[in-house]
Amino acid sequence: MPNSSSVSEFLLLAFADTRELQLLHFALFLGIYLAALLGNGLILSAVACHHHLHTPMYFFLLNLALLDLGCISTTLPKAMANALWDTRAISYQGCAAQVLFFVFFIGAEYSLLTIMAYDRYVAICKPLHYGSLLSSRACAQMAAAAWGSGFLNAVLHTANTFSLPLCRGNAVDQFFCEVPHILKFSCSDAYLREVGALVFSVSLGCGCFVFIVFSYVQFFRAVLRMPSEQGRHKAFSTCLPHLAVVSLTLSTALVAYLKPPSISSPSLDLEVSFLYSVVPPALNPLIYSMRNQELKHALWKLIGYMLLWHQ
Repeated sequence: MPNSSSVSEFLLLAFADTRELQLLHFALFLGIYLAALLGNGLILSAVACHHHLHTPMYFFLLNLALLDLGCISTTLPKAMANALWDTRAISYQGCAAQVLFFVFFIGAEYSLLTIMAYDRYVAICKPLHYGSLLSSRACAQMAAAAWGSGFLNAVLHTANTFSLPLCRGNAVDQFFCEVPHILKFSCSDAYLREVGALVFSVSLGCGCFVFIVFSYVQFFRAVLRMPSEQGRHKAFSTCLPHLAVVSLTLSTALVAYLKPPSISSPSLDLEVSFLYSVVPPALNPLIYSMRNQELKHALWKLIGYMLLWHQ
């Protein structure tokens, strides 16, 4: 969809220069991608097939697994293809699609993590109102709001970015297309419009972060007042995985975007971007299944059925 832009394709940053290292990176990416597909796929199947997991917490976890699959599938397959075929090119349309889907999945996931914090807050701090505040209809509406807000945010940023004339090169300092890197190619002052949209999105993100922190402050206050040690352990086992996922997602993103320019380099930028775009979707299933006994039991049961079916 090039407009007045003279750019017809972009050149993504390569992970390696030598053919041997490129093939090694391809094998590594393939392993990570298959692990993410397997882990998130197992969570989707376990939640869908086991009726005792049809609760708000696992409904939101199912949505998180879908978003993680979408997020890692937006960036990693192209990186694998480039490493395998020894190329760096991505078409203008492909780059725009990558920006659209990456912003969509990341934005929707952050909204969903905020909703999941609210779910845990209500479960611990307002247990008598849990059924009414998180009914099936309310959960469906909140999940739809997360997906819808992520999509609208993605359309806004993609339309703003790719409506700009781009004439200052086409070598992206990243292994996938991302808004800040594309804006560097703009030869018009209109890019300030997209900067304003980015500031607005960051402000909303900060609001979500404040809400998550508030929810967990109230949660820990309520849990520490519980007289039963078993009750405290059960509450922590359901909430700590979510807190770990939020911490992993936010810490890697903050390092990527707030690191001082003095320590910035293409290789460091590549490693940091890999951390926040690929590592969380791959690790989230492991984090959620480690301490959650219900989910762990359902997963082992599902794996047992699969092994019996193949015999």
